[in-house]
Amino acid sequence: MGLDLYAGTLTRYYSHNWKTITQQWAEENGWSFQKITPDGEAADNEEELSPAEIQAAVENWRDQILSAISQPDKPPYAPWPEDNEKPYYTDKPDWDAFGAMLLVAACHTYKEPVPPTVEKDWDFMENPMIARLAGDNEQVWSLFRGVTWWLPLADAFFFQAPLPTDNTAAIATVGGLRKELEKLNQLAWQADEDTILAWADTEGYPIDGAIEADGHYSKAEIPEHTQYDTQSLAKFAFSMFWRAMRFAEDQQVPILLDY
Repeated sequence: MGLDLYAGTLTRYYSHNWKTITQQWAEENGWSFQKITPDGEAADNEEELSPAEIQAAVENWRDQILSAISQPDKPPYAPWPEDNEKPYYTDKPDWDAFGAMLLVAACHTYKEPVPPTVEKDWDFMENPMIARLAGDNEQVWSLFRGVTWWLPLADAFFFQAPLPTDNTAAIATVGGLRKELEKLNQLAWQADEDTILAWADTEGYPIDGAIEADGHYSKAEIPEHTQYDTQSLAKFAFSMFWRAMRFAEDQQVPILLDY
């Protein structure tokens, strides 16, 4: 089960009017692609509502959430626009890189050395440094508290609430995510924005194989990687989260983890 980042309207997300990076690549290269949900079902087997019905349901959910979290002594939060047309951003950090980013954050928070590598398919939440920061009530990061949605609000906080599908999730804000990403960058890299934006293209996973001219996948003479460079994976994921955060700020749309 991979991890994708999505920044866009909820209407477009629930209407399946978007394509992951893997889907886009498959279409461009003439490959078939089938997205599977966490329960093993094909994603396109889910019950479909019309985009108009989805938008109405999402707007109702949005208004209820904003009403519930608005402070009595402050102006109510303005609703973000929902439709099935606004552009979206997506990319695929996958779990290993997401975990590497958390590991770098935890190690720098407690001034401990960052391990040079992480194992492929590692259970990062079992890592002692990550577990320490996840349970530290004086160091509260939404990234370490199981948050999967960030709403386009400038204030920094997070809460538990039902999603439009009635599943309960931890929800935070784009403003809070910006603060966390800025803090991580200051702790670990002190990189400028151009450098951060480039990491999604220059850092990341080593190549395990190659696509031949005839479209077949080959691993000839290329050893399978079982370990990854921690810093490279962390920068790779960080760049994608930074891109998503900037896109969400510009477009006033939520960010979701899709898996």
